Amino acid sequence: MLSLVVLISGGGSNLRALLEASEDAEFPARVVAVGADRDADGFAHAEEYGIPTFSVAMSNFPDRESWGDAILEQIRVWDPDLVVLSGFMKLLPPRVIAALSPRLINTHPAYLPEFPGAHGVRDAIAAGVTESGASVIVVDNGVDSGPIISQERVPVLPGDTESTLHDRIKVVERELLVQAVLDIANGVVDLRAVGQTRSR
Repeated sequence: MLSLVVLISGGGSNLRALLEASEDAEFPARVVAVGADRDADGFAHAEEYGIPTFSVAMSNFPDRESWGDAILEQIRVWDPDLVVLSGFMKLLPPRVIAALSPRLINTHPAYLPEFPGAHGVRDAIAAGVTESGASVIVVDNGVDSGPIISQERVPVLPGDTESTLHDRIKVVERELLVQAVLDIANGVVDLRAVGQTRSR
């Protein structure tokens, strides 16, 4: 059984998808703790499922590195097999990534390497493209630049706004994340091999 710590910053819709998937006794992964960089609304999902939560606010620390060390300390309490960034809006310091790599994955609302960064959906709308997408990646020290585990195209429809496009992308994003966790748990995806393939 794959144990997961999920880090969120907002509503936690991807977290919810993982929790609902884990209701199936045959789903080979379980969320053991949920963390955030603020008092996130998504904690309500964790509480509903009886999952412990922790919050580590950057404002309580003198710099990003010491904040990252505190996040890592909280994660290590749970000794997870995998850490999932689920709408987590802060960049983790390099030594945190190094400590967790490659067992650290993230979702992104674009078809990477297109439209990386915090405003992937807005940037796709502004660029006038006819399709965007969703991706699941292994986290590295760049901005949405890590090895790609899986991704899927999502069409941009005439009249789409950032909100309407993002709503459709989120559906695909959730499906990709649940499948990625399933594939990692079942050995279909080897995170170390994904990283090596990208670095060649």
